[in-house]
Amino acid sequence: MTTTEEEAAAAAEGSSLAEELSTPLDLLLADAGRSPIRRFLPGMSGVRFAAGLARRPHKVVGRTAGLGVELAKVGLGRSELAPAPKDRRWADEAWAKNPLFRRTLQGYLAWGQAVRGLVDDADLDWGDGHRIGFLADNLVEAMAPTNNPALNPKVLKRTLDTGGGNLLEGGKRLVRDFATAPRVPSMVEADAFEVGKDIAVTPGAVVLRTDVFELIQYSPQTPQVREVPLLIVPPTINKYYVVDLAAERSMIEHLVRSGLQVYCISWRNPDARHAAWDLDTYGQAVLDALDGIEQISRQDKTALLGICSGGMIASMVMGHLAATGKLDRVAAFSLMVTVLDQERAGVTSALLSHKAAAASTRASAEKGYLDGRVLAEVFAWLRPNDLIWNYWVNNYLMGHAPKAFDILFWNADPVRMSAGMHRDFMDLAFRNALVEPNAATMLDTPVDLGKVTTDSYVVAGIADHLCQWESCYASTQLLGGTSKFVLSTSGHIAAMVNPPGNPKANFRTAEQNPPEAQDWLAGAHQVPGSWWDDYAGWLAERCGDERGKPRRLGSAQHEPLCEAPGTYVHDR
Repeated sequence: MTTTEEEAAAAAEGSSLAEELSTPLDLLLADAGRSPIRRFLPGMSGVRFAAGLARRPHKVVGRTAGLGVELAKVGLGRSELAPAPKDRRWADEAWAKNPLFRRTLQGYLAWGQAVRGLVDDADLDWGDGHRIGFLADNLVEAMAPTNNPALNPKVLKRTLDTGGGNLLEGGKRLVRDFATAPRVPSMVEADAFEVGKDIAVTPGAVVLRTDVFELIQYSPQTPQVREVPLLIVPPTINKYYVVDLAAERSMIEHLVRSGLQVYCISWRNPDARHAAWDLDTYGQAVLDALDGIEQISRQDKTALLGICSGGMIASMVMGHLAATGKLDRVAAFSLMVTVLDQERAGVTSALLSHKAAAASTRASAEKGYLDGRVLAEVFAWLRPNDLIWNYWVNNYLMGHAPKAFDILFWNADPVRMSAGMHRDFMDLAFRNALVEPNAATMLDTPVDLGKVTTDSYVVAGIADHLCQWESCYASTQLLGGTSKFVLSTSGHIAAMVNPPGNPKANFRTAEQNPPEAQDWLAGAHQVPGSWWDDYAGWLAERCGDERGKPRRLGSAQHEPLCEAPGTYVHDR
């Protein structure tokens, strides 16, 4: 492979990983309270798995016999097993041309199929099936011959070329990575980017600061702007700048250039002093931000966009506004990769248990917060091939530094979660409280999402393995207003970081939102391009007339405190 081809492949790999990365969801919070070893113990799911196989001995015998037959074919050189074409672990030609390496690969594939097949043979229910499947996937991926320096031809070549220098350098990286949490391979160097210099560079200023957040107002970049401003409520576990990455990859930059007045919350990184911060604390913060924006813009309405866990908070604030007769403060409501209905919300939901949740909330209560670095570790093991073993080979066996990708840098820049917020999120998840009218409260008022009649724009990614798009779609059935559902072709983060210019980009949408997600998909039509342009147009229709841009940022009541990206974003 030429240098150019290698660079292109590395870029594609970074793009692929970016599509799958995410801030760790609130549904992972229970697992963060357990030790790494305990996370991989099957518990009662393992007992039910063994019982399921015991009831079906013919399945086990058949699966074992099938493995034996396939391994015999491998030994004779007659096996037709081959890896998935897009699986870059096997890109080295030795896996196809060298008889020893080819047989090693095919034997591994045969064994992996048998292990995963046994999970299907046990005929487990939804939750147990996901839990055991998660453990089986981790086992199979860990045993890949590419992870073994003596079995990976690419590593063997590099070891000969460097006289073992790659393993020496890799050993240093391993010791450094595993010395502190998260104890997983680094996906990006700590100094690969500088916030405010390489990323989070859209011009603006902090116009309001509280103990909980900073409010950033962005400088208009068009002569005319829409009257009604937009407030973005970002996730609460990672930094806000997922919506303000590098130039030309920033959604905030795109919206500002589209003539919208944009404000964004930058959450403070809480520590033990802020243990009592809970959902009400963050809900009040959103209201305080709305108050500040109304005073600065001299408007009585604001558009509201919530992202992931920030979307859950924003939705509950909308319920509060509906309950207090103030829903008209919000001109348009948007959700991005947000799950409000937690029932069967993917593998993260299946991995939860009440016991793990209780242990996790007790641990965070004692410490005062849940460490975002621990959540990053939990998240990485949900995608072991992409987020663990890929970097195991690159960093430790090959001795290379990880590539510099802005999304990976953002993903490695977590925020702690206060103990009170952790407790409240776990309660929401286990009770699925946002589905039932009045089952949850925000600021002492009942939350009934059916009374939120504001027009909404709901975005999901069809390849999102954390917030399954079907679960995101369920929000259209919970909210009481007219919803436009947009399905991106990408994963969790690429659904957000979706700048125009990619000729292959497209999204799906439909005129109607039937009760079932699959019925929506069957009736949806494909639109070429990025949904960012569609969203900017949707907002423009609901954000009033155009007027001359403000002459200055802030106001007499809210003088700019410092330039964007502010100070809280630098807290570690």
